[in-house]
Amino acid sequence: MPRALWTGSIAFGLVNAPVRMYPAIDEHDLELHLVHVKDGSRIGYRKVCKEEGEPVPDDEIAKAYEVEGELVLLEPDDFEAAETDGFKTIEILAFVAEAEIDPIFFERSFYLGPQDGAEKVYALLVKALERAGLVGVVRFVFHDREHLGALRVRDGALVLARMHFADEIRTLEGVLPDRRPEVDPRELEMALELVERFTGEFDPGDYEDRYRARLLEIVERKRRGGDVRTVQPEAPAETTDLLAALRESLARHAREKQSGANGKTRRNRRPADGLSDLTVEELEDRARQLDIAGRSKMTKRQLVSAIADAEGQAGD
Repeated sequence: MPRALWTGSIAFGLVNAPVRMYPAIDEHDLELHLVHVKDGSRIGYRKVCKEEGEPVPDDEIAKAYEVEGELVLLEPDDFEAAETDGFKTIEILAFVAEAEIDPIFFERSFYLGPQDGAEKVYALLVKALERAGLVGVVRFVFHDREHLGALRVRDGALVLARMHFADEIRTLEGVLPDRRPEVDPRELEMALELVERFTGEFDPGDYEDRYRARLLEIVERKRRGGDVRTVQPEAPAETTDLLAALRESLARHAREKQSGANGKTRRNRRPADGLSDLTVEELEDRARQLDIAGRSKMTKRQLVSAIADAEGQAGD
């Protein structure tokens, strides 16, 4: 059983659900050590005063915040004074649809399990969130800092996703050009077709950390005294003819699908006969005739599926 990172309770109106917080992510970063090349000894970490150039003991080290070039020393009492009354409480502020929260706000996830004797109130909160189909926007204090979070249900358990505050999300200033180029309708149609070819169902087991796997392979080869030289791949050429590049991408995908690239078959749903040959505009027009809600926001694949379902129901 993993070690609990935090214990407290969820304030659900007048109901308190005592919970324990556990890490939900098991990061697989390789732990690398600094060593002295000459003798292979590890390099230690020394806390040195930049003014005196001498090591400083832990009992003489404190935290400080810089304001206009001046460092303001902070004592442990100062951090306690900043703590809120709900220091051990996850306070639910509102319930919203999960789709309303932009994924850019999510930072890190934690599992919440019930404390001993709190199983019934925990199960009540899980069932209420499942039936409502909503997530709770919460506020909580963790590691001496107040955080925003989203409380949701996954496989019958509560998951707390720590979130960034709005002022922590950078604007798009300087990211996008002042003038956006016009999109060629032919290029857009082919791009949508390429998206359609790659559309399937998400299975996280299909993906792996290839960099970590390659680095571990290099470590093992070096340990055995083998050759670790690799051929560096050529950088992709800059796209000058976008239409030609799209055509080649479609052709390459067709070849890879036919030869069973990577030994896997993508689990694409087979589009309804004839519908996949229509353009997006033609599909939207047919969806309009069938009065399909939300058609203007659908992808081509979604339009094909919705139209096929609607026409199938009409035929029944």
